[in-house]
Amino acid sequence: MLRWRHCVTIGLAMLLVACGVTSDSQDPAARADAARLDVVFSAQTRVWQDKRRAELVSPDGWLSLIGLHRIELKSHFIGSGQAAGIRLSMGPEKLGLLQSDDGAYWFTPERGVVVTLDDVPVRGRVRLLSDADASPSALGFDAGKGALSIIERGGVAFVRARHEDARTRTRFTGLEYWPTARDWQVDATFEPASAGATLPIANILGMIEDMPTPGTVTFERDGSRYALQALQGGDDTLFLIFADRTSGHGSYSAGRYLDAPLPDDEGRLRLDFNRAYNPPCAFTAFATCPLPPAGNRLDLAVSAGEKAYRPPPPPTLE
Repeated sequence: MLRWRHCVTIGLAMLLVACGVTSDSQDPAARADAARLDVVFSAQTRVWQDKRRAELVSPDGWLSLIGLHRIELKSHFIGSGQAAGIRLSMGPEKLGLLQSDDGAYWFTPERGVVVTLDDVPVRGRVRLLSDADASPSALGFDAGKGALSIIERGGVAFVRARHEDARTRTRFTGLEYWPTARDWQVDATFEPASAGATLPIANILGMIEDMPTPGTVTFERDGSRYALQALQGGDDTLFLIFADRTSGHGSYSAGRYLDAPLPDDEGRLRLDFNRAYNPPCAFTAFATCPLPPAGNRLDLAVSAGEKAYRPPPPPTLE
């Protein structure tokens, strides 16, 4: 009997070793270290989530958008009144006259309406710069609560309108996330693209633009290899637009965004999918979000990061 028990003990020990479970993994100190790492990582992720929310709900954040109006004529009267060619949902009934010619834009405020250009009060006709210029103009109204700007997408110009009192901002319901998990931090490698390489990127309006790509990020998950074609982000980031098996099934249907650090000299970097976030068009109908390129649709359920937004119910009619 003792010999039989001894054999069983040896067999169980061999099985535990084969499965990667050793006495070290049961060490209280190791468990405590892992728990501390989880706490620190969760705290760091929470800081990022709080910053993300603050930027979203800021007075000039994406939630403040109230309109996106295509500039189709040489002249458009702008205002909230019924006679306006570009009709705002908020603001003065008559705001002023927008004129355009060969990619140049001018604005003349309505008599008696207080308007600012980059926070400086204006009285007469002023030149407006678009986001294709180095320093885009911001035309303020409603005592600074509202703002107009010119954006260009795919060779088409639009007036974008914001207002601090936008319903999407004042009725914001908050962000939801999958539970933070360190195993959704994955090591990746970067493969640079050839000089001048571009990607065709469609936006939510159906326009397609060829955008420069610095290269491709590859990583492994559960024994499978995946690749994401990158766009240039900020000074120290790559910008990844991806869809996955959760798109439309827990996360935003059109995909999500992820900012990744630039690779080191050996092409190594780390992706943290806990910081995947929704594009602006998940919150407003007035954004022009770029969508995932064809190669960035992962056959993988990325159950990490930001979940689909639940907007507030529409206002009731009294």
